[in-house]
Amino acid sequence: MVVIVEKIKFIRSQYTKIMTPKNSNVQKEWYVVYTRSRAEKKVARELELKDIEVFLPIHKQLRKWKDRKKWIETPLITGYCFVHVSRKEYFEVLQTMNVVCYITFEGKAAPVPQYQIDYLKKLTQQSDFEVTVTQENFKPGQKVEVISGPLVGIKGELIESRGKQRFVLRFEQINSYISVEIPASDLSHLPDNKK
Repeated sequence: MVVIVEKIKFIRSQYTKIMTPKNSNVQKEWYVVYTRSRAEKKVARELELKDIEVFLPIHKQLRKWKDRKKWIETPLITGYCFVHVSRKEYFEVLQTMNVVCYITFEGKAAPVPQYQIDYLKKLTQQSDFEVTVTQENFKPGQKVEVISGPLVGIKGELIESRGKQRFVLRFEQINSYISVEIPASDLSHLPDNKK
């Protein structure tokens, strides 16, 4: 089965190279798609088979049962996958099994800036901090930037202090908040842009 999938990928890549003009500058943007419950990994695999760039933030969690403990990989943001698509690929994503819809704003699919995808990738690559995601509606707080450690350069909103070690990074386009345990000494306040 794996060999067949690899052959299909190879044939598609060769066909794409032959059929794509060399000077084509196809504009691609990141979008968020909503998936059926517990189908994020299936959607990511299906999109990869279609040669569509997909990003599924995964993190390891220690699950405890009565008789054992086990590290498992789960989606960081349940129900969502990020896709980097052109106009041509936009509708192909919707035809993928277990994809429900694009996340929209005012009736149009809301693009996600590249820097936010980079931040999510940075969050999933680090292992020094515990990362959790919540859908709660917090009141917007002061803008902060991480000034040291593996998350240096990430900007967000400080939503609340939980023992002076909890930093909440807000991503507006996906209506989610990512909170990370981080020392307060690693944060710096950003000046307000209000005049």
